[in-house]
Amino acid sequence: MAEINQSTHSFPNIELYNTLSHQKEHFKTVVPGKVGMYLCGPTVYKPSHIGHMVGPVIFDTIKRHLVYSGWDVTWVVNITDVDDKLITESKNRGMSMAALAEEMTTDYLDNLSALGVDGIDTMPKATDHIEGIIQFIAGLVEKDFAYPADGDVYFDVAKDKDYGKLTNRTLEKTQGEGGATADRKRSAADFALWKKAKSGEPSWESPWGPGRPGWHIECSAMSEALLGSHFDIHGGGLDLVFPHHENEIAQSESLHDCPMATYWMHNGLMQAAGAAGKVGGRPRDSSDTLDDLAATKISKSTGAEPFRELLTRHRPEAIKLLLLSTHYRSPIHFGEEPLGESARALEAFERLFSRYERLCGNSYYTLSARNRRDGNAAISDFHGRAGEHVTALRNRFLEAMDDDFNTAIAVATLFDFVRFINKFIDSEGLEKKADHDFETLNGLMLLMRELTSTLGLFLTPPAEVSTGADGKLLDSLMQLIIELRSRARQAKDFATADLIRDTLNEAEIQLEDRADGTDWSIK
Repeated sequence: MAEINQSTHSFPNIELYNTLSHQKEHFKTVVPGKVGMYLCGPTVYKPSHIGHMVGPVIFDTIKRHLVYSGWDVTWVVNITDVDDKLITESKNRGMSMAALAEEMTTDYLDNLSALGVDGIDTMPKATDHIEGIIQFIAGLVEKDFAYPADGDVYFDVAKDKDYGKLTNRTLEKTQGEGGATADRKRSAADFALWKKAKSGEPSWESPWGPGRPGWHIECSAMSEALLGSHFDIHGGGLDLVFPHHENEIAQSESLHDCPMATYWMHNGLMQAAGAAGKVGGRPRDSSDTLDDLAATKISKSTGAEPFRELLTRHRPEAIKLLLLSTHYRSPIHFGEEPLGESARALEAFERLFSRYERLCGNSYYTLSARNRRDGNAAISDFHGRAGEHVTALRNRFLEAMDDDFNTAIAVATLFDFVRFINKFIDSEGLEKKADHDFETLNGLMLLMRELTSTLGLFLTPPAEVSTGADGKLLDSLMQLIIELRSRARQAKDFATADLIRDTLNEAEIQLEDRADGTDWSIK
């Protein structure tokens, strides 16, 4: 097996849970200072849904934290653009498989962009790697780990003595009926590396005749081509542990005689509201089996709506905050109610951002915060109790992210940061002093910007709800309503004042009373 090296550069002590060992391990990289990370992407036969967004959001945050901590990260997400489902759907729609794949890939990329997932370095397509896939299969045949059979090629599971090590399955537990090609297999557990072409289906020439690759071999070949035979992190949803990742390990390690990936990371699945495993529920190493936890996932087959339709009702930032508010290995409780709670939680941040801009004239979204971790340099300008509190908050955030990328605690810490900054503004009377020195407030907001950017949150300002003449008219009407409410309060007509506020609240319009007046915003 390849020796794992560690750079002489000082990196933080990051621990991550390895599905392969079923425990947390200290993070060491194959190449000092560099990280190779592979995430299994979608099979692009239908529009992407919320389940397809979970992994990219999580691993985008993982990459952000690793880069922030000093590593040079290469992140690969593959596109499966040849598959049985693609062939069937393309026939149903009367279009070529390639055209369907291109349309659905564009949909997937648009949705990732909406969520601010921009850290993917390479997105290889299976059809662009056919030659490498054929060479990979030929190598397995030559080493007697695979065998041709009437135009198909199968991996001989019995030849791999370690088969089942990712899921602790015995060979007997992997036995099935063998499917429609059972008569060609030596064992029912053997899986296809190359599939013989059928009439009217896309195919490529190979030493075993025209055909196309099996699903599992695609990822083995593409990850090797882009990251090498041994890389650092292989990720995916919990539902991919078996058979996909188990079979990837079998193929790659049989051919190369070294670990495919040092760490195998699996995110919990999106589950419909009311399903077992709510937000903050049991982690994967509870009494539930991998199959149990994968059983209630949201998928195309269970009627998940296209993600672009979800975006017509919910802001991307609210969706992203919901995904990051649960530890990545736990199931995510998903539905209209938790999405609404996430949207309301956003308001605490955005009220602070508006307050800061009103006081200092600076937009939070244009602050240029440091993008590299640098000991305590980020808090060196704070003194006294403020410095102690900021130090504690920053340390809690970093400790959470260093401990298996616990975004749930990191997000909770950001809420504490918001409360601290608001209290600081109040205690210093910044709302009442036009000539006050805002240096400390600017420093606090810069540090917060640094931490939220590490999670990929609040990267861009929210879209304006109304603009132009309509926006000016709405603002004029709101100023009139605010003035009427103010006069009612001055006259001690609190029933009318409360009625105005409650009615606006029902219309999703929120009022914020401050020392210098009242502001309004649309929720």
